[in-house]
Amino acid sequence: MVWSPKSATNAYLDTLKLHSQNQDNILSIVLSSPYTSGWVGIAFSNDGMMTGSSAMVGWIGNEGRAYIKQFYLGGQTSSQAVVNKGNLLLSSDAAPSVVLYGASIYLAFQLKFQAPVTRQALLFAYSTTPPMNYRLTEHDDKTSVSFDFSPGASASTSTSPSSSSSSSFYPYELKRNHGALAMFGWGVLLPVGAIVARYFRRRDPLWYHLHVIIQFVGFLIGLAGAVAGIALYNRVHSNFTTHRGLGVFILVLGSLQVIAFFLRPDKESKIRKYWNWYHHWVGRLALFLAAVNIALGIQIGGAGDTWKAVYGILLAVILISVTVLEIAFWVR
Repeated sequence: MVWSPKSATNAYLDTLKLHSQNQDNILSIVLSSPYTSGWVGIAFSNDGMMTGSSAMVGWIGNEGRAYIKQFYLGGQTSSQAVVNKGNLLLSSDAAPSVVLYGASIYLAFQLKFQAPVTRQALLFAYSTTPPMNYRLTEHDDKTSVSFDFSPGASASTSTSPSSSSSSSFYPYELKRNHGALAMFGWGVLLPVGAIVARYFRRRDPLWYHLHVIIQFVGFLIGLAGAVAGIALYNRVHSNFTTHRGLGVFILVLGSLQVIAFFLRPDKESKIRKYWNWYHHWVGRLALFLAAVNIALGIQIGGAGDTWKAVYGILLAVILISVTVLEIAFWVR
C-alpha cells in the first residue's frame, strides 16, 4: 500500500500489491510516502472518524533515528493522541520498522486480527513537523477511505478523492456545516429571539415582529443543521445515540413551537394563558437541551479547542445578558 500527499489540501491513496493477509488473519502492510520531515500515519477506524481510532505513525527524529509508534486518537488535539495505546494488536512475527530511502519513507508492520479483514475504514494523515516527546503535531493534510483487504480486491483498485466507487471519504465539510448551522441556529438566534420576547415587550409591537422573524430564521437554520446531521449519519453511521436522540427530540420541540404559532389563540380567549404557559416552557426546554446537545456534539465530534472557545464565549455572553436583563426586569 503506497500513500503520498499530492498537495497540502489534496491527498490520494494508491493501492498496490504491498499488503497481504495470511490464513492466521495477520495483515502485513507497507505504507510509503514522499518525506522530507515530520510524520506519516495510518489509522484504523470503526466509523470513518478520527476520534476513537488507533494509528500507526512513523517519523525520523532530528538525531536521524527512525520511530514507529501506535497512538490512540481520543480526539483531534495533540494531547488526546496517546502514544503506546490503541486497539491494534501487533503481530509478534515481525517488529514494526521504518526505513527512509531516498525521498520516501516506508512504514512496515503486521497486525493480528480475530477474523479476516475485508472492508475497513482507514485514515491517512501527515505533518511536516516532527513529534516532540512523542506528542503528535497537528496534521497538514488528511483523508479517509474505505479499503477492501479481501484477496484480489485491491490489486486493481486505485482510489482517489474523485473515485467514489472505490473509496468512501469521511465528509469533514459536512460535519463542519452540521456543527456551524446547529450552533448558529439553535445556539445563537433562537436564544436571542427568546430574549427579545421576554425583555423587550414594552416596545410593542416591534418586539413581537422581531421575535417571530428571529425565531423563524433560527429554526430554519437549525433545521438545515439537523438535515446535515442526518446526511452525516447516513454517510458514516456513527454510534452517537445520545447526541442523535437529543437532536431529534429538540427538532420535534422546535416544530411544535412553529405549529403553535399558527394555532395561537386571541388574547381574549380563555385558553390563551394555557397556550402562553406551553409556549414559554417548551421553548425554554428546547433551548436548554439544544445548549447541552451542542456541547455534546463539540465533544464527541472532536471539534477542537477553537470550537469550544467560540461556543463557550457565545454561551457566556448569552447567560450574562440574560442575568443582567432579568435583574433589571424584576427591579423595574
